[in-house]
Parts: sequence; C-alpha cells; structure tokens
Amino acid sequence: MLGFRRKVKVETERMTLRLPMHGDWNAWSAVRAESAAFLTHWEPVWAADHLSRRAFTNRVYWAARAQSQGTALPMLMIRRSDQQLVGAITLDNIRRGPSQAGTIGYWIGQPFARQGLMREAILAMVHHSFTSLDLSRVEAACLPENAASRGVLEKTGFKYEGVAQSYLQIAGRWRNHVLYAALRADRRGRTDVG
Repeated sequence: MLGFRRKVKVETERMTLRLPMHGDWNAWSAVRAESAAFLTHWEPVWAADHLSRRAFTNRVYWAARAQSQGTALPMLMIRRSDQQLVGAITLDNIRRGPSQAGTIGYWIGQPFARQGLMREAILAMVHHSFTSLDLSRVEAACLPENAASRGVLEKTGFKYEGVAQSYLQIAGRWRNHVLYAALRADRRGRTDVG
C-alpha cells in the first residue's frame, strides 16, 4: 500500500503531524483534560478511562497497526517551536479500489484554537492523501451548529454535500451531521451554504 510501509511524518509550516508514541501520554491527557468542556459537546461520550495511560497505550498500538495496514493515519499535531502537542487529525476509513477515499476527523486543544493550526493540519493531510496515498476523495462531517469546524473545512477547499441523518452519537445522542468532501480533481466550482 502506497505510503504505509514506513512511519509517516507530515510537515506543515508550524507543525509536525506524526503517529502517537507512548511518551506522548502526559501531554495528550493534559491537553484533553484541560480542554474537556471545549471538546465534549462535539465528540462521542468519553469512556470512564478515556484519559488513562492504559487507554492511551491502546490508542498507540491501534494507530501503529492501522497505519501499517493502510486503514487509517492517526496523527498528533506537534508544534515545532516548543514541541507542544496541540491536537490531532486522523485520516480514517481508508477505502481502496474504485473508491480511493478516506474520512478525516480532528480536534484541537482549547488554548490552541483559532490560530490557524487546524487549517494547516487539514491542508497538509489532504495534500498527503492525494499525493502520497493516491486517494481521490477526502470526506469530513461535523455538527451543523459547529461553525468553527464548518468554517475551517470551507477555508481548506471542502465543499458541502448534504446532511446525514443520525450520523454519529455525540454527547450521548444520535446527531445529524453536515457532510463535506475535497476531491483531488475537483471541477464542481464554488458551493454556497446558506
């Protein structure tokens, strides 16, 4: 599988995107804990042990396995200036064959929001998906009221495609999501979302 035989690092202007390592647990759990109120109303309910070392260890093993099998690319966002973990972006549900597509999901710690870091990470992940992984389509979904997420997707070239009913359980209940996609060879032109 193209791009999955070695550990992947993706460089942006200010960050390195890379797989999680065991030594990242303290930084990851600190940012997630500090940003819990900011994140939890956009995410599935956290398990009781969500921030535990054991849960993070399982995440590290899953990330390495998923990357080597070519099914996902779960990356932490590390700011190079101070090696601060600021968030994460995952290319998941990678489908090969006639589809050549994947889905991105992401989160950023509250202290690092609204600094353009997620925009950088999405642009880099989409570029990597198209050029190194030979994907044709990258999809994303977010809650309709998540203006920040919708804005960053639109600023990075994603186009609105519709609404998925009861798409994911967020904060304990099934929620509709708005669907976006970026295409490697996009001839659709601008779409305005009302």
